[in-house]
Amino acid sequence: MPDTLKAVRGLTGMCYREGVISVKMKRLMSLALALGAGCTNCVLGQVTLALEAGATTEEILETLSVVVSMRGTTGMAESLRIIQLLEEMGKL
Repeated sequence: MPDTLKAVRGLTGMCYREGVISVKMKRLMSLALALGAGCTNCVLGQVTLALEAGATTEEILETLSVVVSMRGTTGMAESLRIIQLLEEMGKL
């Protein structure tokens, strides 16, 4: 489905370009949404993309705290994947 993939990539490219909201903030917002959705691949991808956009480990951890405040223990459980990834990357 190359046409569908092309359309999705076009939308993604448009949404994640620098604007009134920085790319870094968009990636942190997307990380929070991915955690809420429970999408493991999305979560891991957004952590990597947030770091590439200049997010610090502290900003990522603070994003996790917001997710935990909204989702409670399920947010905490989902956040553990990110803690593990940051440890593997030598960021913690």
